[in-house]
Amino acid sequence: MTNQNIVVIGAGYAGIAATKLMARKLKGKKDATITLIDRHSYHTMMTELHEVAGGRVEPDAVQYDLQRLFCRKKNVKLVTDTVTGIDKENKIITTKLGSYPFDYLMIGLGGEPNDFNTPGVKENGFTLWSIEDAIRIRHHIEDTVYLASRETDPEKRKALLTFVVCGSGFTGIEMVGELVDWKDKLAKTYKIDPNEISLKVVEALPTILNMLDRKDAGKAERHLKKKNVELVLNSPITAVEKDHIILKNGSTVPTHTLIWTAGVKGTADAADFGLEPARGNRLVANKYMQAVGYEDKNIYIVGDLAYYEEFPNTPTPQIVQAAEQTAHTAAHHIIASITGGEAEAYKGNYQGFMVSVGSKWGVANLFDKIHLSGFFAIIMKHIVNLKYFFDIRSGYYMCQYALHEFFRVKDDRNVLRGHSSRNGNVLWSVPLRVFYGLVWFIEAFKKIVGEGKWLSPDTWFKEGSWFVGDSVFPWTWDYQAAADAASGASDATSAASGAADAGAEAVKTVFGLSYAYGEEPMPVLDSAPDWFNSLMQVFMPNMEVALFFQKFMVFFELALAACLIVGLFTWLSSAVTIVLVITFCLSGMFYWVNIWFIFVAFALMNGSGRAFGLDKWVIPWIQRTLGKWWYGVPKSRYVE
Repeated sequence: MTNQNIVVIGAGYAGIAATKLMARKLKGKKDATITLIDRHSYHTMMTELHEVAGGRVEPDAVQYDLQRLFCRKKNVKLVTDTVTGIDKENKIITTKLGSYPFDYLMIGLGGEPNDFNTPGVKENGFTLWSIEDAIRIRHHIEDTVYLASRETDPEKRKALLTFVVCGSGFTGIEMVGELVDWKDKLAKTYKIDPNEISLKVVEALPTILNMLDRKDAGKAERHLKKKNVELVLNSPITAVEKDHIILKNGSTVPTHTLIWTAGVKGTADAADFGLEPARGNRLVANKYMQAVGYEDKNIYIVGDLAYYEEFPNTPTPQIVQAAEQTAHTAAHHIIASITGGEAEAYKGNYQGFMVSVGSKWGVANLFDKIHLSGFFAIIMKHIVNLKYFFDIRSGYYMCQYALHEFFRVKDDRNVLRGHSSRNGNVLWSVPLRVFYGLVWFIEAFKKIVGEGKWLSPDTWFKEGSWFVGDSVFPWTWDYQAAADAASGASDATSAASGAADAGAEAVKTVFGLSYAYGEEPMPVLDSAPDWFNSLMQVFMPNMEVALFFQKFMVFFELALAACLIVGLFTWLSSAVTIVLVITFCLSGMFYWVNIWFIFVAFALMNGSGRAFGLDKWVIPWIQRTLGKWWYGVPKSRYVE
């Protein structure tokens, strides 16, 4: 069979979803190759751009390198280039730097802001459709507040401190929500009264968030008003000037900042491809996402660029869910064409809508049945975003998302109001870490010294030690006596009971921790649960295995202690400690007086090994080495 060249243009939501699906389904087809072309070397999480523009996260929090996404996909080639034309007859893609033949072509170039030809938007306004847009807005806002702090003219100062968002869709409301969160920090930084900063949303329609249920939209409206956001409804913008905007009713709003989020259309780049156009610069597709009129050329349109009316006069919405679903439809059709399977026609399945109004509050409508607001809506949005990384099989960026959203956020700007952010210096955890390691060292070494003298090695391994020939800790348990009792039992039931008791005592021997003589402390559990005994008997079925585990645990505890003392693999050592202590508790040989072991272990998982510890050098080295081995070296451009 001849080679099948599949070319995907655009690494947006649709392009990533389609490429991932085809790479997985065609993994065994060595004659099928997928080439993903994008002008950037990264994928941008467009739905989170407002967080960058609003100063909550850094740009790299929403940029995902393509090589990290496709590093183990041998049938995917990455190309950083700009497509300039499509030769549909000869089936060749031309770019600024080369050309690529195709057997199947998927166009997912996405959309761009629609300013509806409003005068002055391009010259004097800001759009939010790329990482560059978000960075430009962020810097402009900081510069504008700085200028306002030095302005003496009250009217000019007021105009500088008035920030207007045009459009009350998801992007507009999320953008103004970020400004609500950022306002106090900006005011503190530039030494102004936060009440001087005015936030407005200008909307041409009489209502906001028109894709949401009216009750949910009403909750958002009340929340915005509570946060002193002015909603200017029924007020289309007719012109945007440098220092003010003009509304349809003739009134003006003095401002130096207009963020335009009022609409979206297909990218103008696709207009030169010679495919059938639809309104809003979109390209017409059939139910399999094939370009109408070019089905025989195997050209597909996906994402925001695709115009398919699943219902009369109702094209696929330009949202992430539709982008991914159109991509999957096209991908399945290509896979079916290559492997001989059955194609699937497009069927929209929109599972709900969510909008955040800042980092701590939002509204969500799931499956048209579940309505959430506030804390739970934001948690649901994070869950959906984490699921996105699961869908595209990127554990690395799933972890990065969690770090950026929960643990590395400044100024309390996350759903947990900053409580999960690591703001303290881990230096102050070092004494606790060293002390904790010494405790583990002493506990382990007691089992070697027994009743001998610590500074006299010739007295170790004597009576009272955990290592006495082939026997075990004598004052804890006598395995042979228990075994004899079991073998001498009058019936099989008694024998089984005796063996179970022997297994339980073996667990205590292996996992027990010593305690100071005096008043006997209270154990967490008086005896090990039956299910735990049964499980341990699988791992320690006889005396020899029990002895091995006994000796292994001593050296394991010594290694654990050493790692904690020198700050090596501290997070992992602390996590293992938690598991061990839980196991000790279940064995019936751990006491409430030592339950602090668990909580200290959690505390030391804050990165304490990086302050006066080997983790400062070892962990970054491991990350670099494993990163290069697994992902290769990320580049600014990918070429064949």
